[in-house]
Amino acid sequence: MINASLAQWSELFMYISAIIYMIAFILFTADVASHSRTVRQLEQQDNATDQPLEAATTAHKRTSYIDSSEKGTGARGLVYKRAAERKLEGKVADSSMRWGADTSPRRAARIAVAIMIIGALVHAIGVVTRGIAAHRVPWGNMYEFCTTGALVVSTVFLILLIFRDVRFVGMLVSGLALIMMCAATIAFPTPVGHLKPALQSYWLVIHVSIAVLASGIFTITFAMAILQLLQSRREKEIIAGQKPSMPFMTMVPSSQTLENFAFRLNTVGFVMWTFTLAAGAIWAQKAWSRYWGWDVKEVWTFVIWVVYAAYLHARATRGWSGAPSAWLSIVGYLCIIFNFTVVNIFFSGLHSYSGL
Repeated sequence: MINASLAQWSELFMYISAIIYMIAFILFTADVASHSRTVRQLEQQDNATDQPLEAATTAHKRTSYIDSSEKGTGARGLVYKRAAERKLEGKVADSSMRWGADTSPRRAARIAVAIMIIGALVHAIGVVTRGIAAHRVPWGNMYEFCTTGALVVSTVFLILLIFRDVRFVGMLVSGLALIMMCAATIAFPTPVGHLKPALQSYWLVIHVSIAVLASGIFTITFAMAILQLLQSRREKEIIAGQKPSMPFMTMVPSSQTLENFAFRLNTVGFVMWTFTLAAGAIWAQKAWSRYWGWDVKEVWTFVIWVVYAAYLHARATRGWSGAPSAWLSIVGYLCIIFNFTVVNIFFSGLHSYSGL
């Protein structure tokens, strides 16, 4: 029996959480703008003591990327000579990403994190009440996938904040969560209903929950890959003695640090996606008496697995560190988006459960 009244409350909580995420996004954006303004003011004060552009350019010729034994920090990722690294000191955030390393006030960022916590709590209430209203797990259609996925993205971000100061990715994460909530409430509104027979299995809980959690991790690494590309470009400008663009990136760690951290997260996400693929095959055998049928959803789930497997393999090869590995991570996430949107909406098959 569907509880229509509780379902309406769930929708209200979803709308409220979307508004809260929007406020958090605005605050994270304000933090970025404030940081950029502060950096510009400091640069203006230090202009008199900056080295001439010609001297810096000459130094750049002696401090390009290396393949020699004079390494900087880390054994993986983009590595600079020590002289080049010294140029980056004070121009990027602390590589440890530990709390307390950033001594700037960043009041807007602190408030944004608090707002994100409130939003995630309200969001969780909305997801739970949706499940209670339907007497099942709320993962049966596009609306429920979007809302649950946005909750997982926010939760993964907040959990990471316990261990590392990753507020620098807050604007992208809150923005992505807001987009997912808008897509759910505007593009995919679906009344509470019963599951289709093929979905009425405990494998739904196992298969979909791990898939959504892996997607949440991949969302964080997607944001880090974008920042890695931006930071890498900015680092080259600094080493070349040019005035660096994007002053807000001083609160973001080096491209190498971002790459290393994203690699570890992608490894965890890949293991989860592998389990998702295996669990889906087992569920398919129980539902349709075959493990694999080349259904379009199955194919794209496998494509995603291949892309991230290629990323992990290429990342272990020195020639694919830096920008190439970041682009592979981005391509993998775009495949997830394609699988979730285009495949679910426009392709018919045994996995056509969009609810549209």
